[in-house]
Amino acid sequence: MYLDQSGRHITTDKGFRMARANVAVREGTWYWECKITRGIIQSDGTKNRTKDPNQFESHGHVRVGFARREASLDAPVGFDAYSYGFRDVAGQKVHMSRPKDFFPPGEDMREGDVIGLEIRLPSEHLHRKIVQGQYNPAVDLNEEDNPVIEAANIVRDRIPIRFKAHIYFEKIDYHTTKELEDLANPSPVGASGNIGSRPGEMPNPNHPVPALRTLPNSYIKVYKNGVLMGTPFTDLLAFLPPASKPQLQVGAREGKDDGMLGYYPAISVFRGGAVEANFGPDFWYPPPEFAGSSSSQEDTEMVDVDEDTVRVGVPQRNKLHRMRAVAERYDEQIVEDVVADIVDEVDFWMQDGARVLDRTGGRDEKAERVGIAAASEEIKELVQDD
Repeated sequence: MYLDQSGRHITTDKGFRMARANVAVREGTWYWECKITRGIIQSDGTKNRTKDPNQFESHGHVRVGFARREASLDAPVGFDAYSYGFRDVAGQKVHMSRPKDFFPPGEDMREGDVIGLEIRLPSEHLHRKIVQGQYNPAVDLNEEDNPVIEAANIVRDRIPIRFKAHIYFEKIDYHTTKELEDLANPSPVGASGNIGSRPGEMPNPNHPVPALRTLPNSYIKVYKNGVLMGTPFTDLLAFLPPASKPQLQVGAREGKDDGMLGYYPAISVFRGGAVEANFGPDFWYPPPEFAGSSSSQEDTEMVDVDEDTVRVGVPQRNKLHRMRAVAERYDEQIVEDVVADIVDEVDFWMQDGARVLDRTGGRDEKAERVGIAAASEEIKELVQDD
């Protein structure tokens, strides 16, 4: 894979490979777009026609979409159940390696086209109810109008590894599950062991297997040069634990959410195909619903000073329904990391006895005094540990 200095323009001279963004979306409505800079050549009726009417001259091929952590990077978007993609040939949608026509007749993805992708996911509170088997559609769907704000239990375990006088921290990745592998590659032998048995229950929010539970009211929409092509994917598969599971190895906690699970913007390129990603907030073709576009600006809603937040110039809408640029998610993730660092600091401080040490040179009367001898012992102990 080859990327430019900005990390947003990607190509390869090999077979299909996939690259993911460095942030994932977990709830709400998000948008990003990308420009095909090398791919199937734009047609003028005769210029790029070959002997086979179904084949076109191209500089390579591209696929774009969304992928989870478990999706293979050595395969195109849409290869397995962990990703949803669109291929440039005939503008087909692809999921679990099953391409299906989607773009209107005569529409496809060519060099110079800008493909916009919108994704919507329910609140993490509702998501956790689904993966924990507590979802009741008669009651819980109303929650989306007034979502419950609940902090996720993020566990950022890292396995320390000593190598050549340095310590490296290894992040345990998530592995594929047998249920989703079977969904993508169904066995001719059914669950009862009989040839030709009917397949089991299809994915749904209340499926007995957590990995096969879906998210209600979730979807992916696709745009071409600012024009909505449609909604090819709905009821996306859940990704929070236990729907996703970390690799089984020493130090790994089962059911751990490290805060980096979600759906990542993803791009696949093939033998010279190239794509430039744009995560906002200044889009080439912003959709009308995008809060940052001039077409979506409405009069400011006047609220009392006691209200928690006031977004000047932006309609006061439910956070889950307000479309945002994926670039905003990067800022959110930094804030989440800072908060998690503070929580870790307080947690370790409490485990250490919650002592208030005097680091003010005697100006704080309530703090414990730390003498030279104690400090020396502490330093010696750290050296011995190393």
